[in-house]
Parts: sequence; structure tokens; C-alpha cells
Amino acid sequence: MISMVTTKGQVTISVALRKRYGIHPNDRVDFIADGDRIVLVPGKTLRDFRGAVKGGAAEPEQELQAAKEAVGRRNVEEMG
Repeated sequence: MISMVTTKGQVTISVALRKRYGIHPNDRVDFIADGDRIVLVPGKTLRDFRGAVKGGAAEPEQELQAAKEAVGRRNVEEMG
């Protein structure tokens, strides 16, 4: 699908693609340089990974670090 870039550098994502990939207003997206291509992927936040890490008696700092590592692993897996 072709989209025009505005003078502010903005692009419009078609309704079909937003629905297909679950992109909603105020969601974040990542632009990834891949050789001579730019790949747009829905961004992930820690909230998207709620429940991905088993809870327990860990300190909040340890739980946050474990969640960040889980996000990193999942992003790498999604990218291929």
C-alpha cells in the first residue's frame, strides 16, 4: 500500500493494516532500517507483556529487569 509523507514527516496507515495488526490511536510503532527498506512494526510496551514473567517473591527491581529482558527476547523473536 502506498502512503504519502506529509511536510511534518507523518504517514497514514490504512484502516485495513491497522485492523490486521491491532494498531490503535496513540499506539507506538517502530521503524526498523533493513538494508534498503524501512519496516514498520507495532511497538510493544511493558504493559503488553503483563503476565509474561512469573511473579514471586522477587523485589520490584528484579521483576522490572526480568520484564525488560522478556520484552527484549520477544522483540528479537518477532523480528525474525
